[in-house]
Amino acid sequence: MIGYFVRRVLAVIPVMAIVAVFVFLLLRLTPGDPAAILAGDAATPAQLGRIRTSLGLNEPLPVQFATWVGQLLQGDLGISLISNTPVTQMIGQRIWPTLNIALLTIVLSVAIAVPMGVVAAWRHRSWVDHTVMSLSVLGFSVPVFVIGYVLIQTFSIQLRWLPVQGYTAPGTDFGKFLAHAILPCLTLAAIYVALIARMTRASLLEVLGEDYIRTARAKGVSEGHVLFRHGLRNAAVPILTVIGSGFALLIGGVVVTETVFNIPGLGRLTVDAVLARDYPVIQGIILLMSALYVLVNLLIDLSYSLVDPRIRY
Repeated sequence: MIGYFVRRVLAVIPVMAIVAVFVFLLLRLTPGDPAAILAGDAATPAQLGRIRTSLGLNEPLPVQFATWVGQLLQGDLGISLISNTPVTQMIGQRIWPTLNIALLTIVLSVAIAVPMGVVAAWRHRSWVDHTVMSLSVLGFSVPVFVIGYVLIQTFSIQLRWLPVQGYTAPGTDFGKFLAHAILPCLTLAAIYVALIARMTRASLLEVLGEDYIRTARAKGVSEGHVLFRHGLRNAAVPILTVIGSGFALLIGGVVVTETVFNIPGLGRLTVDAVLARDYPVIQGIILLMSALYVLVNLLIDLSYSLVDPRIRY
């Protein structure tokens, strides 16, 4: 188990190195001049030159990359071009709303989607199965912002059950946190639930046709025990895979959802940084999101060995 863990952790290093190179080149090669943004439209060429020199933009790309990586290894993501604030400080102020919403969304999605997929597989080709699949298709088809506006119109404006926008930290008032978070989480969970439910159904259907399932039923094992102990456990690997890969959908949906519900998280910070061409902030957010995605997939890979010990070898 230790050897498997070490191999998986070491495999993360080249992935993050490739991400770092891609992020650096992507922002350096896109049109736009950070010096012009800082100096304004009335800047003279001499002023632009001084700003480029101070930012190191006149150096060759390899030199810029080496300098940037050196700062990155020290935990320095640079200074915002617009607010002149350290990027690490800006991200630290915005990361907790995003993480809290994302974690609650993941828990909510798995709690809803896995039972839906199990019931759909158990009642294969029944009205229950058709209903679950129809809801899954609907979840994939409707854009995230449309779901958000429909939920706001229904539960906030018409029924007046939940607040329209805003965010409260769970440590401040957990009840208010849930009240503000439930609509964004349901919005994000729509696609995530559809993805996990479909994979759970497909994986479990394949397992339920195996000989050991028929043997368990012939021995008089209860249906719940067959479904969850024998069936779901052996179908868990592809389900865990889709939970990890679906995290990318969650990251993408955070940007739109935080804008719709006015949540001061990384999604809003990303939109503001892109509109202002604040390159250091964009780089820091992309690197952080990539690291979170790689970490989630690492945890999913490690969980495989708990579900199926043969994967360790």
